[in-house]
Amino acid sequence: MPSQWAIPAGSLEGKTAIVTGANSGIGFETAKALAAAGATVILACRRPASCAAAAESIRAEVPHDVDVGPMELDVGNLASVRAFSAGFLAAHERLDLLINNAGPLF
Repeated sequence: MPSQWAIPAGSLEGKTAIVTGANSGIGFETAKALAAAGATVILACRRPASCAAAAESIRAEVPHDVDVGPMELDVGNLASVRAFSAGFLAAHERLDLLINNAGPLF
């Protein structure tokens, strides 16, 4: 029986989402669910290698072609936030969903 919280497959086609802290835990599961529903998902993570690995894992786990891409972002570093924003704006026309899962490490 599907979960009452499940997002119907294909219901997010044409939508773009950013999920911070998407390389593990709740962020990873959220990114995977959004991708399975058809969204373009940007995985925003501090460590590029773990972010790329998470993107590959989502591509392997979701049963259809998904558009997931890793981007480096350290939310505790304003220069990183500016660089991420510029990179996102250069590559994407719109943002529909922002999932702020990550927090700065102080």
